Amino acid sequence: MRRALVTGTAGFIGFHLAELLLQEGWAVHGYDGLTDYYDVALKQERHALLRQHARFTATEAMLEDNATFQRAASDFAPDIIVHLAAQAGVRYSLENPRAYVDANVVGTFNVMEAARELKVSHLLMASTSSVYGANTEMPFHERQKSDTPLTIYAATKKATEAMGHAYAHLYALPVTMFRFFTVYGPWGRPDMAYFSFARAILDGRPIDVFNQGEMWRDFTYVDDLVRGIRGLIDAVPPAPGTEAAPVPGDSLSPAAPFRIVNIGNSESVKLTDFIDALEAALGQKAERRMLPMQTGDVPATWADAALLRELTGYAPQTSVGEGVGRFVAWYRDYREART
Repeated sequence: MRRALVTGTAGFIGFHLAELLLQEGWAVHGYDGLTDYYDVALKQERHALLRQHARFTATEAMLEDNATFQRAASDFAPDIIVHLAAQAGVRYSLENPRAYVDANVVGTFNVMEAARELKVSHLLMASTSSVYGANTEMPFHERQKSDTPLTIYAATKKATEAMGHAYAHLYALPVTMFRFFTVYGPWGRPDMAYFSFARAILDGRPIDVFNQGEMWRDFTYVDDLVRGIRGLIDAVPPAPGTEAAPVPGDSLSPAAPFRIVNIGNSESVKLTDFIDALEAALGQKAERRMLPMQTGDVPATWADAALLRELTGYAPQTSVGEGVGRFVAWYRDYREART
């Protein structure tokens, strides 16, 4: 039985990945701090669902608590580690930047130390499309420079990419970093725009649409995302000079068993079109309050996901209409159960 330690299992993406691995017969140990950045009850519900699987165990503690994390990792003895836990949210990083350094930099360092000590076969860690920052050449591909982050959140994620490369080089530790693009779907984060839009529309409140609606995002449905991660688990970066054959467009480092991979839908959708799809699924129109661009935001994201396809044979394929419909169906049930 394969064993995966997954950080952030009470979070949106970690919950879905753990579900997928458990369905495949893995043993999964989750690690999550259940912080109050958003509704803790939602995080507890996700963990409760995972605990229904006999092969799921969890430690609920902060990643910055190094002694607890190292003990949990050592006791579980994973084959691989997937590190998804982070202080999320671009806008919150403007208010509380220290939380990002503590969780994303210090916490990630603790994860890498455990991976090194346990000699796991593969360490996979989440980054973000936000590292592309002020880049304007699209679609974004992994070999582009990403030296212009616009928020502390993006800067901390860029730092973890550099740290991951150093560990891969120093300790021959295979490391894959994946950059996520605007993930949405059931059991999502309430602070994300699509979630707050749905809540506001059903409550009859206006929604805030920034940059006068002139925003484009590569919306990626969560099931597509975690299937991409699952494929990458088996796409272990080879040591320099040992790759069997070059992979077209590979981001593999010449100095370490390390690569970066975009996971996105490979389609940039205008925000107003996404809102149209949400209105159609809800059967209600939104009152749109058009506002200027927020500090730290970027007008567009768009993933070149060709490398993901080359490495895994998988490509995200859920359309915005289909994905939004699934989210709305879940949200209606979830909302009703809570009232």
